[in-house]
Amino acid sequence: MRADVEALDIRDVTANWVNAEVLARQIEDRIKALADLSDTPLFFGRLDYLHAPGADRAEGAEGEQFYIGRRHVHDGDGDPMVIDWRAPVSQPFYQASKKNPMDIALRRRFGYTGGELTAYEDEHLSDPAEADTTSKLLQREIERPRVGPMRDIVATIQPEQDEIVRSGLSGTVCVQGGPGTGKTAVGLHRVAYLLYAHRERLARTGTLVIGPNRSFLRYIEQVLPALGELTVQQATVDDLVARVEVRGTDDAPAALVKGDARMAQVLRRALYSHVTTPTEAVVVVRGSRRWRVPAYELQEIVEELLRRGIRYGAAREALPQRIAHAVLVQMERAGEAPDDRVQDSVARNAAVKAAVKAIWPQVDPAKLVLRLLSDADFLAAHAEGILTEEEQKAILWARPARSVKSAKWSAADAVLIDEAADLVERTSSLGHVVLDEAQDLSPMQYRAVGRRCTTGSATVLGDLAQGTTPWATRTWEEALSHLGKPEGVVEELTAGFRVPTDVIAYASRLLPHIAPGLTPVASVRENPGFFEVRAIEGEAEGAARDAAVVAACAELLRREGSTGLIAADARIPALAEALTAAGLTYLSPGEETTAETRLTLVPASLAKGLEYDYVVLDEPRAVVDGEPDERTGLRRLYVALTRAVSGLIVTHSAPLPAQLA
Repeated sequence: MRADVEALDIRDVTANWVNAEVLARQIEDRIKALADLSDTPLFFGRLDYLHAPGADRAEGAEGEQFYIGRRHVHDGDGDPMVIDWRAPVSQPFYQASKKNPMDIALRRRFGYTGGELTAYEDEHLSDPAEADTTSKLLQREIERPRVGPMRDIVATIQPEQDEIVRSGLSGTVCVQGGPGTGKTAVGLHRVAYLLYAHRERLARTGTLVIGPNRSFLRYIEQVLPALGELTVQQATVDDLVARVEVRGTDDAPAALVKGDARMAQVLRRALYSHVTTPTEAVVVVRGSRRWRVPAYELQEIVEELLRRGIRYGAAREALPQRIAHAVLVQMERAGEAPDDRVQDSVARNAAVKAAVKAIWPQVDPAKLVLRLLSDADFLAAHAEGILTEEEQKAILWARPARSVKSAKWSAADAVLIDEAADLVERTSSLGHVVLDEAQDLSPMQYRAVGRRCTTGSATVLGDLAQGTTPWATRTWEEALSHLGKPEGVVEELTAGFRVPTDVIAYASRLLPHIAPGLTPVASVRENPGFFEVRAIEGEAEGAARDAAVVAACAELLRREGSTGLIAADARIPALAEALTAAGLTYLSPGEETTAETRLTLVPASLAKGLEYDYVVLDEPRAVVDGEPDERTGLRRLYVALTRAVSGLIVTHSAPLPAQLA
């Protein structure tokens, strides 16, 4: 199939060089989409239908057999050999069961090692004599060691995951999923499914995956290309709102206020305070005639534009046309017959321009936010009844900046500027947005994301127990409201496929303290995993303590797969030095592991969303103490404890947090 595309000759089929460039780019993308994956087979399953799908199920009607794979594959005659996993005919591979066989006689799973067929396993779903069993190949695939970036899960999608993946484009879905439930994979595969089912629509409107940080995006970036989807954009929230350079930081009280949804009201008030009530008439001179629009009529025009609630910039552009229309009405009454060209000419008249500038001046979003954060009186005037005096003091700059360029903007300030920019001019909307690790977003950040999908839908992914910011989400209903999708459906994934039983049971001790009411994850893995808590005895400080951590890493590196060393951010420099001294090479989060380098040194603040076959967690107490409050610290610890796929060693010289007892 790839060779056929590579052999295409487009020299005589395009009308001009522009068409030729576009077609050449499309062919290049098609070739990339058809690239082979060395360790990935073309198919992973087979379905034998009792009857041909869609055919009359009359007695004696012959069934049909389909191979299921990551991509559609056809032979030289164009006949299908492998069916795309997203096709409707493939759905029983994920949904069929002994209770509901969905007209499937046989489901076969194939096992592969390094891309070569090594095993197969059959389920005769319509045979009442055959017992319902757990798939060994499925378990083996789920527990397969992880080296390199995140991979797709098309061979192991579970029924409850498949229902979310195949949910329609028009609806917004919020997935609450604990560690290892596959929520990130579900979100990415939902994008792949939507692109398959609604390709033309999403090709026009676009799709976007939003992650918490660059390390996370690097980790997941190969999943969609491996499924042949090359057009999905990836970004962080900071990337979306990058209208100014972020060089400063906020303390927690300031960040809490700036991230509060009430700031949107303050910004709206401050913006529209620039609109003034007309006090003088506008006189337009055309030839020997003078046309006068009185002040009271101008007031009516301004009030009508304000009532309509359209964007500030759109209203400003409409104002000269409204004034010009008032002039044209007078011309018609005087017996003239002006047309649209006359109206445009009047709208460009110097007197009209001067009036618009005075009544509805241009406002730069960054300058508006600069003034709010620098001018106490301006902030007080527009935050009255919305923010308390203490909250206003919290966000005011101690040293006001002189200009937009010299200001040390924080990440929260950039979100405020983005909000102000949307009040001036509507942000363009995409067809679908996936928002991962959503529990850490502030209400204002949710609004920033929501602006990118006002006419589209969203997939929101997160875990309330892993919220590690002071403004972390309290309920998904509240988050969906800020996102502008209050009608969104909340689904919960509770079956854990990644984290071993012993590890998730230990981490779940924290749940009553960090997210009471959440259902603990129940591991479905048969392998309980390797788990050990090691107390470093005696006066183990400095080099001695670090040596014990390095020894644990070396021990785990003797096993197959990747290893992550997770520690409080403040401990990273000392551990980096100790690893180097011991001759252990390591990577930073997001860098791709290889057969030669399988160890990654991970600050606890960047661990979210990542996974490793084995993890060494250094000093849980230091992870907790590294956060501004205990609840946030315990949530950070919960994240760190649940990054392991096959085994976890916890090392500590300080006492463990009491909540783990």
